[in-house]
Amino acid sequence: MTTTDWNPILRSELAKPYWSELQQFVHAERSAHEVFPPHDDVFAALHLTPFASVKVLLLGQDPYHGPGQAHGLCFSVRPGVPPPPSLRNVYAELESDLGIEAPNHGHLTHWAEQGVLLLNTTLTVRSGSAGSHQGKGWETFTDEVIKAVSAKDEPVAFVLWGAAAGKKEDLIDTDRHAIVQAPHPSPLSAHRGFFGSRPFSTINAFLDDAGRAPIDWALPAIG
Repeated sequence: MTTTDWNPILRSELAKPYWSELQQFVHAERSAHEVFPPHDDVFAALHLTPFASVKVLLLGQDPYHGPGQAHGLCFSVRPGVPPPPSLRNVYAELESDLGIEAPNHGHLTHWAEQGVLLLNTTLTVRSGSAGSHQGKGWETFTDEVIKAVSAKDEPVAFVLWGAAAGKKEDLIDTDRHAIVQAPHPSPLSAHRGFFGSRPFSTINAFLDDAGRAPIDWALPAIG
């Protein structure tokens, strides 16, 4: 990890036995297989959204496991890569909720730069093998990130889409922070209640009530 304001908060994790075992596992995986995202992008969410800036924590699970997709932000893909189905459903709900049309890309950096921490619970994955790096230690690390954000003085909206994300509610101080929950936006579950859940207006209303600037959810066109 390069130095950010997350560094003093998370530094103690790097000295724990699980961390060295995790890094050995990821190194061995990279030696034998293609692993996403690239090494330099693994901590992109923490680099783009400093701890001091976090207003929203949007929790994903695995990085995308297709070539060229994952770049360290949950649900986001690189410019030029077609938005995957889950992200297309997020865009559909964004248009339904706030009237914001889908952009011509799936690159969510604009959200991250405004204080939306786009965190996956597992930060690496083997190419073509969803869930392949789960249970290896990443969840221990990302749980500490969630707990650190929960300890912030400023109110934060935690967005938990799907059953796996919902299990993290126990890590969050719900007296001070908002929980925005819905089924996962994947095609398998979006019609069970993700569509119509209006997360974006809910988040901005919460931030406004808390005296924090709302998020500009409109993503500028690329190219």
